[in-house]
Amino acid sequence: MIYLDNAATTYPKPLQVYRAWQRAMGAYGANPGRSGHKFSVDSAAAVFESRAKCAELFGAEPENTVFTLNCTHGLNMAIKGVARRGAHYVVSDLEHNAVIRPVHAAAEQYGGSYTIFETSDDEEETLWNAERAISPDTVALVCTAASNVIGLRTPIKELASLCIRKSGRRSNGICFIVDAAQGAGTLPLKMSDGINILCAAGHKGLYGPMGTGLMITDGSFPLKTIIEGGTGSASESLVQPEFMPDRFESGTINTAGVIALGAGVDFIMRRDRRQSAGMAGILSHELALCKRFCAGVRGMSGVTLYNDITPENEERYAPVVSFNIDGMPSVQTAAFLSDKGIYMRGGLHCAPLAHKKIGTLDGGTVRFSPSVFTSSGEVDAVIRILAGIKQ
Repeated sequence: MIYLDNAATTYPKPLQVYRAWQRAMGAYGANPGRSGHKFSVDSAAAVFESRAKCAELFGAEPENTVFTLNCTHGLNMAIKGVARRGAHYVVSDLEHNAVIRPVHAAAEQYGGSYTIFETSDDEEETLWNAERAISPDTVALVCTAASNVIGLRTPIKELASLCIRKSGRRSNGICFIVDAAQGAGTLPLKMSDGINILCAAGHKGLYGPMGTGLMITDGSFPLKTIIEGGTGSASESLVQPEFMPDRFESGTINTAGVIALGAGVDFIMRRDRRQSAGMAGILSHELALCKRFCAGVRGMSGVTLYNDITPENEERYAPVVSFNIDGMPSVQTAAFLSDKGIYMRGGLHCAPLAHKKIGTLDGGTVRFSPSVFTSSGEVDAVIRILAGIKQ
């Protein structure tokens, strides 16, 4: 098996992630934060340890680090949390449905609107387009750290500065929300970059289990809740607690999942401590495989690369490549590869805006997405099989 669908979820996970999950199911089986006995207290301590690791990775405060079901869950809480009557949102033309659908829903619910701005290989052009999209009613600029279709990175620090500048003296300001589903664990994202809210999938570049995610806030923007319930705190009140992270963690959390997520984050941070390259080494390895793949298929007749990653442009990309083979729908190509034991995703990748941008809305693309565990030999094997299709 050659697994190259890491943009959907990473596989395999580091061995310590499997071990942490298995241990958590036995050693931390009590409900954290709900009881005063030692079994519950130990579970709560293990959850906090994972929370602290996740916070450290992004330069955040542990109490502002909320565990979610997935990145989509976090984005819904952030996007709908800042909504108000007549709210206007600004989003990029690369966005996943995890962004554009809740934005659309919030705009409909609150009688608001949204503007989609065009991204470009030219960062100045991207920033100019984003600036023109902002209006006096803009409550949030929401964008992906990197496209899950073509890997194009967005200029996070510059967009953050734009939000601050365009906020001016407005007391409410413009909230900068980042979808880090395709950047967390590989791109050097920090809250100090000017990010107000960062949402991440636990099961992708953070190497955690499915059913885990993060919503991290810098505390600048109070958020309305979209879910209320038991938090184990302020139980005498009918009102959801105001303090973090309880405000956004109603009900029992995925204890074993978040403990295993902490092990995934620890895997990344230990690389930082043991290797000078650290997280940058993961990105370098994965981009090298993308460059190898692009070089191998670039000259093949009938193969279209929608983002050709080269040494000259690699700093603009996350490790994702989309391609198609003439005369074969993307899902057919993916099915053919699956029969050969090569697992890539074909289709729209839940990102119709990006597919509209590159002209593949009708049939989607086949997506190549390696991980830190992918080898160059596996990439070469895929290239040989693709070459065979075109013969």
